[in-house]
Amino acid sequence: RVLSLELNKDRDVERIHGSGINSLDIEPVEGRYMLSGGSDGVIVLYDLENLSRKPSYTCKALCSVGRSHPDVHRFSVETVQWYPHDTGMFTSSSFDKTLKIWDTNTLQSADVFHFEGTVYSHHMSPVATKHCLIAVGTKSPKVQLCDLKSGSCSHILQGHRQEVLAVSWSPRHEYVLATASADSKVKLWDVRRASGCLTTLDQHNGEKSKASSEAANTAHNGRVNGLCYTNDGLHLLTIGTDDRMRLWNSSTGENTLVNYGKVCNESRKGLKFTISCGCNPEFAFVPYGSTIAVYTIFTGELITLLRGHYSTVNCCVFQPNFQELYSGSKDCNILAWIPALREPVPDDNSEKSLPQQHLNPAYEDAWSSSDDEG
Repeated sequence: RVLSLELNKDRDVERIHGSGINSLDIEPVEGRYMLSGGSDGVIVLYDLENLSRKPSYTCKALCSVGRSHPDVHRFSVETVQWYPHDTGMFTSSSFDKTLKIWDTNTLQSADVFHFEGTVYSHHMSPVATKHCLIAVGTKSPKVQLCDLKSGSCSHILQGHRQEVLAVSWSPRHEYVLATASADSKVKLWDVRRASGCLTTLDQHNGEKSKASSEAANTAHNGRVNGLCYTNDGLHLLTIGTDDRMRLWNSSTGENTLVNYGKVCNESRKGLKFTISCGCNPEFAFVPYGSTIAVYTIFTGELITLLRGHYSTVNCCVFQPNFQELYSGSKDCNILAWIPALREPVPDDNSEKSLPQQHLNPAYEDAWSSSDDEG
């Protein structure tokens, strides 16, 4: 299904944003509601379900935090994320130096965290049961952890030298956090440990530091502005302004040396890319100019470029239930990429005797029916 993703002519996402779209998130509970955050501070909530039951439909915007809303972000919204356990709450962070917690039903801001600098990225753990910490990456080199329960910034992780452009909790271990910075480093932390940092990823796997005085481990030769765990949490994909993407073993910290070729990345801030879920092999969807590059994660093969946006793509999000992709761009549009449907096989008796060779084997029905067996 992923290999046959195409721009769907039958599905539109209602156009509400009057400026570029920086962030998208689909809630993991039902996979039905999507949030978008725009560079004018506007947040929109969409229903992706086809209630009309017609083949051609528009995903309606249910509500939005518009420019006239009293709690609206004053500057660009960089990250939106649903609360992982229910749809009653979502979060947003912005260049206005705030992280806001929203009540979905009233569309009021329930809590606000203020920071000294621009907020590039924040993330809540998809698996945590013992903590409610939101990791926040800002213009400061210190990684902030905000506690939803107490409403305070309880914790600071120190170790980066420059601004923190991307943060992501492990989907496997609830206390493990990955952070990417403009200092070329990616660090993994256990947030329970006072010393904090578990490891600093090294692109040379320790080979270079033996030979040279330059012992500092770097993940990229440039700013690291994107990270994404695979869904099992065993690997971490990072992207940097050195036009490279790297895949790491997240438990050993080893660079797996998969070669993705040149991955053009001119973003001055965090790059929001995503990884498929429930596919074999898994794919990475990476904004690449006005297209989305689709790579196989473990072989590094560039499968295709999805073309349809008129301007820079800023973010994409994967819907695992139907293997669909949504992307947001500077052109103010959200596009839906849906697997192409195969041609229906004519249900005619004369056709039945024909060998079914024209069906792609991936689509063949492997179930046996009890009638035949009896």
